[in-house]
Amino acid sequence: DKLKNLLELLPEHDLPEDLKSKHCKRCVVVGSGGILRGSELGHLLNQFDIVIRLNDAPVQGYTDHVGNKTTIRMTYPEGAPLSEHEYPPASLFVAVLFKSVDFNWLQAVVKNETL
Repeated sequence: DKLKNLLELLPEHDLPEDLKSKHCKRCVVVGSGGILRGSELGHLLNQFDIVIRLNDAPVQGYTDHVGNKTTIRMTYPEGAPLSEHEYPPASLFVAVLFKSVDFNWLQAVVKNETL
């Protein structure tokens, strides 16, 4: 019931049309471990059709190494980036919820409440 009520609060339950219609030929997942620092692979990563970033892996200040394209950002609530600049308007934010407190977090976010 808690999940059903929460889903009813959300504005959209499906992928955005531009993602559903994409023919994903090349995808890359960029983690948050820092292994790309100093790699200068940003230009290469930006060439992928879909770039999935995990947790709060920063982009700003590291674009030479990690690129600047973000199609999907997946994270647990406690790993969500704190800066609004890490949420590009054209990207999809995916919250990975699995604990009861995660659902409380999402409800607070949707209702603009303090948790």
